[in-house]
Amino acid sequence: MSGETNGAADLPRRDVIKFLAAAPLSAFAVTALDLEKAAILTRETLAHLGARGQQYQPRVFTAAEWRTVRILVDLVIPRDERSGSATDAMVPEFMDVFMADRQNMRTWMRTGLTWLDDECRKRFGRNFVDCAPGQRTAVLDDIAWPARAREEMQPGVRFFNNFRNFTASGFWSSKVGVEDLQYMGNRPTIWNGCPAPALDKLGVKY
Repeated sequence: MSGETNGAADLPRRDVIKFLAAAPLSAFAVTALDLEKAAILTRETLAHLGARGQQYQPRVFTAAEWRTVRILVDLVIPRDERSGSATDAMVPEFMDVFMADRQNMRTWMRTGLTWLDDECRKRFGRNFVDCAPGQRTAVLDDIAWPARAREEMQPGVRFFNNFRNFTASGFWSSKVGVEDLQYMGNRPTIWNGCPAPALDKLGVKY
């Protein structure tokens, strides 16, 4: 793999949410608490590094894998008019932190990224990061929709389904993702009580 940091925005952000219900990470015995702990640790790590003027250095991903993942997560959740992309939300960093003590997930990730490169070399004679945006999209279109995927694409389908959900888990546990959802919980508010006409109708009063 060689360096490139831009990707085509092909998979709509809102479509990602519905895939979460399938809980694809369950095969790795991942729980919501595990994801939340990783999100907190990622935020703390990035804040600590930022205070020291340092950038995050991957512990799990190789330099080549890091370039591929950064492109791939932004194809899953691109920047739009509402909020930032998966890389803006530090999803690759979240993935790296999460997989640090999970050998089975590291194996899954590495195998999937290798499959993606192999498929791109078979079709276009180059690795995923070296492909043109349209070439990347062509490969992802063949693995993004399980019901339409050909049998020989099934290894890629299984990888990308899990990768897509892993990306979504990182995104919506980040500050960028929470703002994207416009979540209004955990905020102080004022309630002035039940309106007087409703109280009168019920025949009650404070």
